[in-house]
Amino acid sequence: MPYAAPRAARPRGGALAAVLAAGLLGTTVLAPALLALPPAAADVLRVEALAAPVVEAGYPRRTVLPEPAPDPGDAALRMGLTPYSDIARRLNAAQAGSDRVSTEVVATTATGREVVLVTLTAPESLAQARQQATMRDRVTRLPAQAARDRGLARSYKVPVFLNANIHGNEYEGTDAALRLIEDYATSQDPEVLETLERSRIHLVVSMNPDGRHDGTRRNSAGFDLNRDLVTATQPEVVGVRDAIVRTQPVLLLDLHGYVNGTLVEPTTPPHGENYEYDLFVEHAYPNALGMEEAIRALGHDLADGVEPTQIPLRDWSEGWDDWPPIFTPQYAALHGAVAHTVEVPLRVNNSASSLPETELRRRAAINTDIAHAAMTASLDYVREHRAELLAGQIEIFRRGVDGAPQNPVEEGLFGLIGPEDVYLGDYPRAYVVPVGSAQRSAPAAARLVDHLVANGVEVTRLTRPASIAGQTYPAGSYLVDLHQARRGMANTILGAGTDISERVEAMYDIAGWSHGLLWGADVVTVPEGVRLSVVGQEVDAAAASGSLALSSAGWRLELEDPADVRALVDLLSAGVQVELLDDGAVLVPAGDVAAAQAVVAEHGVALAPAPAGAAGDPMDPLTVGVAGTAEELWAFGELGLDVVPVSSAALDAGMDLEGVDALYVSSGLSWRDLGALGRAELESFLEAGGGVVGRGGTGAGLNDALGLLDVDAVVGRGDANGVVAVDNADSPVTAGATPHTFVYAPLWFTDLGPGVEADQTYAADPLVSGHWRADADGRGGPDAAAGQAVVVRGTDAETGARVVLMGSEPLFRAHPKGQYALVARALLWSSLG
Repeated sequence: MPYAAPRAARPRGGALAAVLAAGLLGTTVLAPALLALPPAAADVLRVEALAAPVVEAGYPRRTVLPEPAPDPGDAALRMGLTPYSDIARRLNAAQAGSDRVSTEVVATTATGREVVLVTLTAPESLAQARQQATMRDRVTRLPAQAARDRGLARSYKVPVFLNANIHGNEYEGTDAALRLIEDYATSQDPEVLETLERSRIHLVVSMNPDGRHDGTRRNSAGFDLNRDLVTATQPEVVGVRDAIVRTQPVLLLDLHGYVNGTLVEPTTPPHGENYEYDLFVEHAYPNALGMEEAIRALGHDLADGVEPTQIPLRDWSEGWDDWPPIFTPQYAALHGAVAHTVEVPLRVNNSASSLPETELRRRAAINTDIAHAAMTASLDYVREHRAELLAGQIEIFRRGVDGAPQNPVEEGLFGLIGPEDVYLGDYPRAYVVPVGSAQRSAPAAARLVDHLVANGVEVTRLTRPASIAGQTYPAGSYLVDLHQARRGMANTILGAGTDISERVEAMYDIAGWSHGLLWGADVVTVPEGVRLSVVGQEVDAAAASGSLALSSAGWRLELEDPADVRALVDLLSAGVQVELLDDGAVLVPAGDVAAAQAVVAEHGVALAPAPAGAAGDPMDPLTVGVAGTAEELWAFGELGLDVVPVSSAALDAGMDLEGVDALYVSSGLSWRDLGALGRAELESFLEAGGGVVGRGGTGAGLNDALGLLDVDAVVGRGDANGVVAVDNADSPVTAGATPHTFVYAPLWFTDLGPGVEADQTYAADPLVSGHWRADADGRGGPDAAAGQAVVVRGTDAETGARVVLMGSEPLFRAHPKGQYALVARALLWSSLG
């Protein structure tokens, strides 16, 4: 029977996409014609909602994929697995032979390879596909009504998401996905047919085709894609993230290798505090047991080198957690999915890559069988528990929309859950991203809003001034009401996070992050219990942020955001005679109005009037030599700076640093590793007035070896990481910097010699969120770092070279966007020596 939305869900109010009932949301969403107010104590939200996207086609949606020429250099061939060049051919054949298979390209890599999303489902007319979209929107917008909607419960095709090959040299998930696609395309098995009638199965066949071809874990830009989900710098991640947001899966698998025996999540604690973990684990653990049984049924055992399956929640105490949202499954959980990583057992990469080809192929075949078994067992679970999975996702969204508290997971559940598994979030009422004088960076605010929207968060732009918690925000400010379906996603992005140092000994990866604190925009937390009364419009993108003030004395460009640095680069490239002021801002001359207008329009920067008589040091285009990580090189690309990669090997091979204005050194360059030729070139660079910005232990080590700044570097605990509070001096490097930064293996500087300035210091209580304990000997903890210098600056007495040293990670995995400008300012200052 075709789905018909109940009458209460029909949109009213002319241009409004929907009017949401006060009884469901705890708020009233009104069209201009519907201004009857609820009782005084209630919230009043007059918000014009976005219209749902228009579905343009039913299923199948056949896209004929380009078929690359065979490439004998593809790394997958040695394992007897499918090379990248053969994926499109097999998918085209599956589409041609079945009306159940659709393909779409969701991303194109830096080298031009395609990331393909395959959808398996029974055919749908355009009208049926639009009905599915209506139901999916209802699940998030009106979850309380969706929970009572019998037509939706009967007709909604629950989405499932299977993701393979996010790490390029973990190959077998791709071949398992192709096997499943080709099987389901023609199978007459009644259970397969039922699954296709009642589900949409979305498969990313290879999320990292560059890494697959090259035999590398990372993509061609050098990023670990499974650490990028909540940042989304890489095109592969953007495409898959958007697909997850759009499809809204009830269950997701992410196929990896290699842990023996096969590792099947759910994980050890700590568990993400923004998930509804009670609803998550009630399906995650039973589905893991089903996958374990399917893998056992294959018959692979110790004689094959296969250990019994491991489920970390059951078998480990800690060390494989689901705390950070950087991984695909943990990201998907914030969108209502029951999500798992599965690690197949037999290694074929890295240390195993030199094994005989026959052994690699034997291992890869077993791994492919296991990955396929995990997929099909999960699809069986969805078929058998479809109603409960859908009800659980609806309940996740209902709690968000109603502003209901989280429920702690039941201790004793499955005979496994204890107090160590209970992690609950503390949701505020809302967040405000202000505009105008209360906002430090207009482009940072715009970027943050765009990121929220891209992650499925509902954002309202105020069309009238609003008083919230005693503070008045001008029209144009952005409100993120946490009474919404994806409150967990919103709080993950905007919240400060939590210090979990006392709860676990060690973490698998990072423990602290905060776009709200690290991306450079001012964000105001509205406490729970505050009444909201606003008029606004839901947005699908931030409004233009640029502004150019009237001025006869030129303009100040504050270098507070990557957009500001890109604007400076454009001005310098255009030949504008800009000057670096003593406080680190840039003076743009009044005579270059057209250039000023151009960067305002292009980069959304704010140019404020300069005081009469302002003057600084003339600036030339900046060329930076970077000895850093791949992620740091990417961040420099986001800054728009002219970059030359530098390393010990390159200098020893005769690299000429002439034309390089400043060096950024964080890895790959050390005095110890340099030969005579490289050392001579580096010394000549410093004697010619080249600047140095050193980060972390490598930067501090080079400083010590060259005797540049008289400081002692103190190393904190090596796995410590998180968001830290800092105090900034009014210096050309740190004036106007954010009061928070990010650290990993934190460093600080003591015993500062003559002429060395502490530009940034750790606050008295530095750790805001993350995991940072002292070492076993009691040293290296946050108490030891409190008040110590994290950024120092000075001039080498012998060469006159300007040097800045940093103990933080301002470019970490290209995530802390609000810290980029600190690096740019350090480089600019150091280049003027």
